[in-house]
Amino acid sequence: MLDDGATTRSSRRFCPAGTVSCWESCLIIRALENLAQSGGLQREDTTQEEIDGLLTSGAHRLEDAENTSLSLESRFDLAYNAAHAVALAGLRWRGYRSNNRYTVFQVLPHTVGMSAEKWRVLDLAHKKRNQSEYDGIFEVDLALVEAVLRVTREIEAAVRALGAVK
Repeated sequence: MLDDGATTRSSRRFCPAGTVSCWESCLIIRALENLAQSGGLQREDTTQEEIDGLLTSGAHRLEDAENTSLSLESRFDLAYNAAHAVALAGLRWRGYRSNNRYTVFQVLPHTVGMSAEKWRVLDLAHKKRNQSEYDGIFEVDLALVEAVLRVTREIEAAVRALGAVK
């Protein structure tokens, strides 16, 4: 365990009743703390209001992204931003923040227990988003939009299952 006191103060955030073992909790703490020590994450307290706001934002964007009357580009933007909002809610629930969108997705195995296979859907979406935003090349199909929507719903459910911030 870490000896800087952060583990003791925040251990309730890492092990909500019945969700993970103490061993898994320790691994989560170590992984996130290693990223914080390397500068990839910053420790920062959160509030339930912040988590609720991120989840609400994500839920609204998810709902809009499912609107088939919108263009594929709009649906993709909404789905991607919904994914970021709910993934960020998971990271903030753990007591961390990142200035890098990719990192918010990359730590999903540690924040909500998401498999690497599933977060790689968001990795691809992130690459496609950057290609569109910075290079003007939009190469997204309906299958990717639907995959992002599915994964985002799973993240949202996992964050909600964490319970209230303590």
